[in-house]
This record gives sequence, structure tokens and C-alpha cells, in this order.
Amino acid sequence: MVLAAGDSGGTDDSASGSGDSGTTPEKFPATRTEAATGTGEATTAFAASYVGVRWAGAKEGAAIRLADGDWQNLASGCAAVEDGGTALVAAQNATGYEVKAPTDIHGVHSLAIDTTYGPGRTFKVPSESTRVRGVRYLSRPAWGADESKRFKDGKVNSPETYYPLQIITVHHTATPNDDPDPAATVCAIYEFHAITNDWGDIGYHFLIDEAGTVYEGRYSGDDGIPAFNPDGDLVTGFHSLRYNYGALGIALIGNLDAQGPTEAAKASLIRLIKVISRFKGLDPQARVTYTSPVNGTKKDTNVVGGHRDYFDTECPGQVMYDLLAEVRAAAARR
Repeated sequence: MVLAAGDSGGTDDSASGSGDSGTTPEKFPATRTEAATGTGEATTAFAASYVGVRWAGAKEGAAIRLADGDWQNLASGCAAVEDGGTALVAAQNATGYEVKAPTDIHGVHSLAIDTTYGPGRTFKVPSESTRVRGVRYLSRPAWGADESKRFKDGKVNSPETYYPLQIITVHHTATPNDDPDPAATVCAIYEFHAITNDWGDIGYHFLIDEAGTVYEGRYSGDDGIPAFNPDGDLVTGFHSLRYNYGALGIALIGNLDAQGPTEAAKASLIRLIKVISRFKGLDPQARVTYTSPVNGTKKDTNVVGGHRDYFDTECPGQVMYDLLAEVRAAAARR
């Protein structure tokens, strides 16, 4: 077992299980959605937290206007797809929106998402804080992940596959900064990735908010070990197109194009990378030849890199990307 969970104050070198003494029922708002196809106006019966949009064809050119707002260009962000693009737009409780696209964009689908005011759903949450090698994190039940969203037509939409860890990729979610409810944003990203993008789950292995809180991402099993299986192999995520196998994805919640992460978020990122690297025998400052275990694709790259190292994207934001050398060095310190 690679990662142990418990509530010790420091780094936990043991190989114990989850360490939970039990669970406590907690109520979370169920995510409500309303889908629309094509361009034009759409209205919802609820105030939307986010609108997710996916399209085929050109990567740029689509735009959205929230009710009584201005047009916003939709640039394909972190959630990369082979054809066209995707975008997750903060809707600011709008009850309507309009999407437009040029002739070289087609197959437009949109989804209004309410993660705040939906009917209550009760989940069993660990009674004690959950830690991974001394790093406290919110497990999927603790942030309200609705596991039914991983299923499609009665089957797991994206069955878990596992491969040895080779690289760590840093992202930003490109959602608004100063997020008042980051757990709700994680739920919105989950809905967007699992349903709109049809990936069957959230694409990242971990997410980190501005307060430094770490969230468990992609489902990896019921053994209480986030991201990995008991044999120490990494569950395959959906965060880096063509470079997902053996690649762990960590997303900082917010937009880091023009500003850096908070000190709390950066500290959690460094500690998480340090913990994972140490127990998998990786050097955060090293360069390696990544080799896909599925198709043999090779790439010379950093052990700890940014999404833009693998795909034409602004992710993880210019300021965050410029900080990666500092992050690598800090994560390598003993």
C-alpha cells in the first residue's frame, strides 16, 4: 500500500487503512441540471451556478451571454477534447443564457448546473478527519460526490484502470478566484466532466482550493486510498489528453493566468507533491521520458509539469506555470 490515511499530526509512514472510527450522515444539496442542444436562448427553472458548454469543430469562436449580461468568448480550457472544445462558465445565479457559434462550430451542447440550492441528499461522511500521509483531505463523500454519476445505462461509464505513476501534472480549473463555495465548484466540475464531457467522473486526482483544502478527485476504489489501488498503481484520470496513463493530475481551483495561487494553496500543492513523490520514489526536479503504457507514446518531460507541456492550452495559467520551478525545488527538499 502506497498511501495511508489517518489523523496523525505529521507524516504517516505506516501502511494502515483509512483510520476512520465510523461515519456520520451529512446532507448536501443535490446537483440539479438542465441540458440544451444547439445555439440560441435557453432558460432554466433554477438559478444556475455554472453553465458547461461542449462543442465540435473549431476550438474557438463560440460565445455565451448570461441573462442581461455581455457576450463572453468561450475558449477551450483545461478540459481538453480531441474535437472542438469545452468551457465551464460561472453563471452567477442566472436563470437564462444564450449561446452563439460561427459556421465552423457544430454539435453545441450546454448544461445549466445548480450545485447550491438543489434538494438535499444524505451521504455517510467519515467521522474523523482523513489524511493521506499526513496531508488532510476531503474524501469524495465529504464533499458530496454523487457516485451515481459514474454510471451510464446501469454500468460504470469509465471503468477504472491502473498503471505505475510516472509524472505529476499541475492544472488550474479556470473558474473564478475568491470562490465563496469551492466544494460546490468541485461538484460542478464533477458534473461537467462526468456528464457533459461523458468521462464518467471528475478528471483530476486531487483539487486544492484557495484555503489550501485538498479534495479527493477521480474514484479509485473503496479501499480508502485516494488516487491509487492497494498495489500502488495510479487510477487513470481524464486531465491531460493523450497523457493520462500513469499521470497524476492536481488542479488548483481558480484562474491563475494573471495571479498566483494563495500561499495556503501553494503550500498544500508542494506538500502533496512531496508526499506522493517520496513514496513513489520520484524526484520532483528530475526530467524523464514519459512512456504511455497503452500506446507507447514517448515524451521527454519534467516529473512535475504543467498541462501546457502536453497540450495547447493556457492551463495551469501563466503565473502558476512560472512558479513550477519553485514548486519542484520545494517538493524535493527533505
